[in-house]
Amino acid sequence: MPSLDITLDLSREQCIAHYQGQAQQVYARSLDGRRVVFPASALVRVMTHDGVRGRFRLDFSPSGRLLGLVRV
Repeated sequence: MPSLDITLDLSREQCIAHYQGQAQQVYARSLDGRRVVFPASALVRVMTHDGVRGRFRLDFSPSGRLLGLVRV
C-alpha cells in the first residue's frame, strides 16, 4: 500500500474552518518534497483542541484513493 509521511501544523481556527464547510481540502508537502492534497474530512480522527500538529502518514490505495491518516 503506497503511503506518504507529512508534517502538519494546523491551528484550532484552521480546523474549525473544516467543520464550518470553509475548508474542503488540505494542502501539505510530504517529507520527500512532494505536494499533497487530501480531503479535510481525514483530519477528524487526529484533531485535538489545539488543532492538528505532528507527523502523519497518509495511506493510499494502488489507484491513489486516500485510505487513512494516522499519527506516526
